[in-house]
Parts: sequence; C-alpha cells; structure tokens
Amino acid sequence: MAGDWGTSHLRLFLCTADGSVLETCNGPGAAEVPGAHAAALESLIEPWQRHRAPLSVILCGMAGSSLGWVHTPYVACPARPEQIADGCVGRWNGRVQIIPGLSCHNRFGAPDVLRGEETQILGALNLEPRLQRGRHLLCLPGTHSKWVVLEEGRVSHFLTAPTGELYALLCAHSVLVGAPQAPEDAADDAAFRTGLLEFNRFPQAQLLHRLFECRSRRLNGELTVHQPAAYLSGLLIASDVYGALETLAPAESNEAITLVGTSRLTALYADALTLHQRCSQSLDGAAAPLAGLIQVHQQLVGRIPAYAN
Repeated sequence: MAGDWGTSHLRLFLCTADGSVLETCNGPGAAEVPGAHAAALESLIEPWQRHRAPLSVILCGMAGSSLGWVHTPYVACPARPEQIADGCVGRWNGRVQIIPGLSCHNRFGAPDVLRGEETQILGALNLEPRLQRGRHLLCLPGTHSKWVVLEEGRVSHFLTAPTGELYALLCAHSVLVGAPQAPEDAADDAAFRTGLLEFNRFPQAQLLHRLFECRSRRLNGELTVHQPAAYLSGLLIASDVYGALETLAPAESNEAITLVGTSRLTALYADALTLHQRCSQSLDGAAAPLAGLIQVHQQLVGRIPAYAN
C-alpha cells in the first residue's frame, strides 16, 4: 500500500507487488487528525485488510512532519535515492514506513527543505532514466514550487519559491486583484501571457515594483475586471522562472528542463520557459509520486523483516 499524506488530504493506493494500482481511497489530511493518525489510517485500510494478510504501508508527505504521525528527520543533500529509503521511520512494528523529506543550503546560503516532493523526484528518476546521468534541472510547480538540481542521479540542492501561496494570498487578501475571482478568470490565457511578457520586458526589476500593475492596468482599462488574477499569475511565474534560471541554469545549457506537476501548471511554466528559449518536458504530477513511493517500497522489501507484501 502507498499513500501521499498531505496537510489537508490523504490519498491511498492499494497496489500489487509490481506497483499496479488495484484500488484507491481518500482520507483526512495530516493536520485534520492531530494525535489520531494511526486510528485514521487503520479505519481507511480496514476494508482492504479484511480478506488479506497484514499489508505493508509506505507513506510520504506531512505524515513525517511535526503536524503528522511521527517526526521523520530530513535527509541532508546531496542525497541519493537509497539514502531516502534509509531515512524512513517505522511504525506498527515496521509495517508502516514513513519517508523523510530533504534539506539543503540553497545557492543563497539559506536553509531549505522539502517534504513529499522527494517522491516526485524519485518518480521522475524512475520514469526518465536519462535523469540518472549528468546534470539536470527539475521544476515542481505548486504552492511552494521546488527547483531541484540533479547530478548523476542524486539530489544536489534545491530552491523553493512560494509562488502558488503568494498568488493565493494576493488574490484573497489584497486590493490588487479586486473582486473575488472565479477559477476560469485565473485561466485567462491572454492575460496570463501579457503578464509573462510584461515581466520579461524589464526582468531585472524587483517583483515588488511590478505587482501594483494588476490594479492599475485594470483601473485604466488595459485589463478587464476578470483578468487581474491571470495577469498576476503571469508576473509571478515569470519572476519564478527568471530567478531560477539565473540562479541554477547556465545560459549555455541546451538541456530540457523537466516539469513535474498538473498539466495546467506545467503548461504555464513551459510557456514561461519558452520565452527564455528553454525547452522543457512534462511528467504527470500524479504518476511521479506513485512511482517514487513504489521505488522506496521495493528498496525496503527484504531489509525490514516486518515490511513485506
């Protein structure tokens, strides 16, 4: 069994030994069941256990955080895939294994962490064997976007940008966007691309000096009342991409940047990369973490006596 236990949502997969998914179920997030994680998991898997021998469970995400079941220490970068498996913490006499996150000091000398994304990285390495050789840059866009440098199959270091969180906060709690936006407003492709292009006209400008445009361009009629959210998204993603390329990706490199996430988000980041003449390829944000969970599961089988199919 494999599960991604986020802050607000748990997704469980009942799998065969080779990783084929038989059934799925959903449950409460790690922050929603404080002190009752074991009971919550047991109630969810009870129907699957009813006619089977005790099942082993591999979990990633916030299950290993201070909000989760048991604190699972970060593995320091540079980290190889087997080190992530070695860092798992067991529960239920080893039958449940919780995957650790990763930590590093980023290019600015600041501490940085990720938890849950390590399975997406492992999945990308598994789904795209070429990533196991040479140097590659991965982008995992989301609430906290992660830019990950891989070197010879190991996670060298990474950089976090709270792009999605900043977008959500500004839409909900500022006058920049204006009236509450419907989901389709944020998907206005023309306004998004205008935001990308406007940011790239003056890429050295501080993002702080560009944000008020979301309001002023609406007030003077350049944007309709429904377009500021998409324009803001363009500014933020353009800033995220430009900063990451300047910091982590040599200009002379022709290597495709690998995007791991939902089709909508990876398409937006691919558009932003194209404006810098950088090619990209996208991996399914649902397939990658499952592939990573299965990889860790396979590494643990045989090493922990209680942990088996």
